[in-house]
Amino acid sequence: MSSAVPPGRIFDEWEIELHGHRVIYRIAGDGPPVVLIHGMVNSSKHWEQVALELADRYTVVAPDLLGHGDSAAVRGDYSLGAHACSIRDLLTTIGIDRATMVGHSLGGGIAMQFFYQFPQRVERLALISSGGLGHEVSPMLRGAALPGATAGIWLVANRRVRAAIEQTGERMRARGSRKGVYLQALGRAMRPLEKAAARHAFLQTLRSVIDVRGQHVSARDRLYLLGELPTLIVWGERDNTIPMAHGRAAHELIPNSRLVTLPKAAHFPNLEDPDGLAEALLDWLDETEPGLIEDSEWGQIVGARAPRRQRPSVEDSRARR
Repeated sequence: MSSAVPPGRIFDEWEIELHGHRVIYRIAGDGPPVVLIHGMVNSSKHWEQVALELADRYTVVAPDLLGHGDSAAVRGDYSLGAHACSIRDLLTTIGIDRATMVGHSLGGGIAMQFFYQFPQRVERLALISSGGLGHEVSPMLRGAALPGATAGIWLVANRRVRAAIEQTGERMRARGSRKGVYLQALGRAMRPLEKAAARHAFLQTLRSVIDVRGQHVSARDRLYLLGELPTLIVWGERDNTIPMAHGRAAHELIPNSRLVTLPKAAHFPNLEDPDGLAEALLDWLDETEPGLIEDSEWGQIVGARAPRRQRPSVEDSRARR
């Protein structure tokens, strides 16, 4: 796929106030809605190239999660469920009832949580190097969850340190090293963390899903629920942040899912191989029909794996003794 974007295509930035807090989102294109949810210390900007390639056929919406990008950093709830509710409120406010949900890393966990809380609003689900599918995660993220990590995060987010990271990434990229893209993305992502409120939001978000032992939130026991929905799993083959084995295991557990691996990408396919990721998404979108789960069907879907039996009364238990 060519990385050329049609002339005049713009990933417009919009601002909205939800529950008294500033929320930023970007939107492009026209057609059925596709929602792109970014990962930790990322923002909607990191989706730009993928979004513009999808925008020829789809309306693409990418929010800045609260505490990320240019959205407000507040003292509050940064759990997966809270982020899912914020996205629901944003989509409702801008007139989108149902959409294909695409999530990267932390965003994958939020996308799965969104489906679990609001299944009637999801037409398809795509998980990109997703969290929430196993315990293993990079030592760097486990270390950031430790008490006292705030000082280390402040140091990395320091303007001079961040500038050095970005400059190193630029030099490596000029020499043809793909790690340069990763370092540049990391440096850009750390910019908002210069502010104390943003660092607090980052740690709240991180610790809601990761501790010193790894990821402590998992959707594996609920993946069977996705059998009613077209599901795509995409993983960078060089990912050292979340193992590709998580994606392969999820593919085995989700009926009728599709797995695509990208040889050029590590943990940030949207930055390291945006053409490959966009192609995988477009092929999947074009070749699948939107799913529809009505409220009245949810009990049957969950109940299929939830056999009921009457518990004996206390009197019956005593009588058998």
